[in-house]
Amino acid sequence: MHHFFALFSRMKHMKRWALMRNVSSEDLSSHSLDVAAVAHCLALIGNARLGKHYDANLAAVLGVYHDMPEILTGDLPTPVKYYNPAIRASYAQIEQSAAQALLGTLPEDLREDYEKLLSPKDCGELRLVKAADKISALVKCVEERNSGNREFSFAEESTKAAIAALGVPEADIFLDEFLGSYDLVLDNILMKND
Repeated sequence: MHHFFALFSRMKHMKRWALMRNVSSEDLSSHSLDVAAVAHCLALIGNARLGKHYDANLAAVLGVYHDMPEILTGDLPTPVKYYNPAIRASYAQIEQSAAQALLGTLPEDLREDYEKLLSPKDCGELRLVKAADKISALVKCVEERNSGNREFSFAEESTKAAIAALGVPEADIFLDEFLGSYDLVLDNILMKND
């Protein structure tokens, strides 16, 4: 019996933003879906507009699995994770150990393929997933602000700065073209653009 997907299904129980007061809670499963969709779009933007040759499907699948080790580690809040280099390095080792433990819950003949998803090598698609992860965080901040929660104000500004610092032009294009819609109410979103 192999437990990988029983663990995967538990991402819906892992809450994010634990240090913050949330109007609407976010779980790891919904976050991963958002990251996958945005990473896929970033790859398509890069291919269509910037002459890149990304594998958009790989970007999406990397997004699905990018935080799966947090099933074992929990979600360490960004301000804590990046508080100092020693904490960041230690947490990276913990994440890698968790990824290896998860791989051990798969049949042996599937481990190599899943290792590419849980411990991916640096590639263009992985850079897009990192940008998509930040974009997803920014969207959460916008949604909380629009619900009257000022708790995310600093996170919103610091996340915008973090996205800009990544130097991923696909992310800049996405923000220019899609982020403003998150400030609209449903009736405005559904109105035809004339």
